Amino acid sequence: MSGPGGWWCTGPSWAGTEPGLGWYSPGRGERRRSALPAGKALAFALTGERRCLGVRRGVRWTACPYAAVIDAGVARDQCADCARLDRSRSVAADTMADDPRTYGVYLAYFGPGLLKVGITAAERGAARLVEQGTITYAWLGHGPLMAARRAEALLGSALDVRDRFGKAEKRAARAALPPVPERVAALAGLHEAARGLAGWSEALEPAAFAWTDHTEVFGLERIPGAGVGECAGPAAGDEIVGDVVAGVGADLYVRGVAAGAEAETEAMVFAVDMRQLAGWVLRGAVGGVTTAVVRAPKGGAEDEQGSLF
Repeated sequence: MSGPGGWWCTGPSWAGTEPGLGWYSPGRGERRRSALPAGKALAFALTGERRCLGVRRGVRWTACPYAAVIDAGVARDQCADCARLDRSRSVAADTMADDPRTYGVYLAYFGPGLLKVGITAAERGAARLVEQGTITYAWLGHGPLMAARRAEALLGSALDVRDRFGKAEKRAARAALPPVPERVAALAGLHEAARGLAGWSEALEPAAFAWTDHTEVFGLERIPGAGVGECAGPAAGDEIVGDVVAGVGADLYVRGVAAGAEAETEAMVFAVDMRQLAGWVLRGAVGGVTTAVVRAPKGGAEDEQGSLF
């Protein structure tokens, strides 16, 4: 990929059931996508400085007027000014109440005790559920935006259902997922409790309980239950080398050798947050190992001391 004015990584890009990375060329006003199926070999280096990607609204992309440099260690790919502009017309920020589209209210399962409620434009189908790494989900109802928002808020206040979970919580839960029937039972119980609440179904069309599981979509069976490391905020000059194991939401699981590990000749599986790649120009790696810092798997003796590979 080329430098300034060329192709910049825009982070995770799912196409149906296949993970990938998106690319954008400000000079050409074009987008591209690189598929990342299981088994694909990766060997890239982060070059230059991580830059703000500006504001995206639908198919329109407005480049950052300041070409601002942003923190390498965060998931957000915008500077503060572009983030404020983005939120000035945003469903997530409740600044787009006049959106005429139909919205769906969903119940999402990420692991034991990790049940959330959320909304997404009905025209997007399950895309939002895939993007955030939902393991199993069910629809609660469909209707106007503000009615969907009220239902979401009602479940939060009446049933203490959260509307978001952090990356660390989701990753930890994937290491010990119960069988599908247990996931479905948890969703069914929440769905029944939600249907029993008064004050939301009058404005939304309730949906009968029907679940969908993403085990095969994400390739969860290929992710080890223990011993998974974590790529810690790659910086300029870092290289990531290995083979794709699976993709879950924004997380890409890679099997490769991490420089600095106790056994540098042994490959391990580690997770890369693809959102942290957004804003970088990626070039081919020159080495055969991952030089980005890879944190030790959670729960080990070294992890308790905060050491790294």
